[in-house]
Amino acid sequence: MQIRFLGAADTVTGSRHLIEVAGKRLLLDCGLFQGFKNLRERNWAPLAVAPSDIDAVVLSHAHLDHSGWLPLLVKQGFAGTIHASAASCELAEVLLLDSAHIQEEDARRANRGGWSRHHPARPLYGSKDAREAIARFKPVSAGRSVKIGAVTIELVPAGHLLGAMSIVVRAVGRSLVFSGDLGRDDDLLMPAPRTIPHADVVLVESTYGNRIHPSEDAQARLGELIRETVHRGGSVLLPSFAVGRAQALLLVLQRLRAAGEISAEMPIFLDSPMARTATELYLRHRKLLRIPPSEAASLTDGVTLVGDARESARITRSRWPKVVISASGMATGGRVLHHLKAMAPNPRNQIVFPGFQVGGTRGAKMIGGATEVKIHGEQVPIKAGVSHLEGFSGHADADGLMAWLRGFERPPAHCFVVHGEPAAADCLRGRIQDELGWSVSVPEQGSSHRL
Repeated sequence: MQIRFLGAADTVTGSRHLIEVAGKRLLLDCGLFQGFKNLRERNWAPLAVAPSDIDAVVLSHAHLDHSGWLPLLVKQGFAGTIHASAASCELAEVLLLDSAHIQEEDARRANRGGWSRHHPARPLYGSKDAREAIARFKPVSAGRSVKIGAVTIELVPAGHLLGAMSIVVRAVGRSLVFSGDLGRDDDLLMPAPRTIPHADVVLVESTYGNRIHPSEDAQARLGELIRETVHRGGSVLLPSFAVGRAQALLLVLQRLRAAGEISAEMPIFLDSPMARTATELYLRHRKLLRIPPSEAASLTDGVTLVGDARESARITRSRWPKVVISASGMATGGRVLHHLKAMAPNPRNQIVFPGFQVGGTRGAKMIGGATEVKIHGEQVPIKAGVSHLEGFSGHADADGLMAWLRGFERPPAHCFVVHGEPAAADCLRGRIQDELGWSVSVPEQGSSHRL
């Protein structure tokens, strides 16, 4: 068995792990690099192995840093099957089409405005490429295994996001477990990740490898921020991931309303076509959630689901106090940018980032104290309040990661720490070595390991 780390090896993004075993080449995840420019530029580089030589892709979940490079993989010659849970297949379709649309729109806007250094500006991929990738998805039913030649693939629920799974690869009497992104034991929507008893090799994510979630009550703090902002005549903008985070925010806002902590008359807008579609998928798969079906059904009660761009523009121009949930969660694109341009210069408003922000994104810059950010080619002053509520993160923290690892009944031959910023990955590596006594390392980008 050989592993090549083609992404998420020196950073928290671009998840891509190539497994060669029993005569097959399997790619675990095929994600976009996000964040700093030097990372984003990797998206334009060819894969280290010819896509046509890859037999199958196994997707842990639908987030773009795990699925967003699939259209290019197919465009460049991959002709195999993409295996994922049924919910992940549906969510990935929504995310990939939206990603392609945003890239096409950004390229058109850059060409009209002339503010791109590239002439002409072009998208990384388009809607046609996304649809060709989506056509290769094949759902894996819960509790069923998939055979790829002499290799067996099994998916195990990982919490974190609707349909998210850890991946178990078995062949030649050996087993490899890739954690995917692990959820929290106390997640608002998803059940806790399931542990796996045995593995010869473990790949574990380390997004929060050096952090513990704050003890602060995120719901209570959000209610406090909304009340303070409305009192000074302002509005609250919640840049949100359209899948997972938006639905958790809707749940919390409904609970705040029910408890009388914010006014039942407070206008709430969900301004993201993708979030609207994703919410429908969450309702369709409500049996996978940890909340009662009746509470899931009420997520959008009294919420205005924004339709076209003209309706979104009207909300942007409105001066009345309101709460707006809009994508993307790190303010890297989408309708949230128009809301930021309108709301960030006004000190009465509050921008609340509910969750992890990858370094180099607008969200990371804003929570880091930036006084201005560039949007659509122009510098926008940040005079509104900016808050960061890490309590909404869908990732297991360092203690949660260690708890999941302790679920293995015996030590693996080796553990690789992936999908984390260098400090987070190395901190988790140290804890695994010191507390569990395992053989463990942080692989380098592009490195290859034969086991």
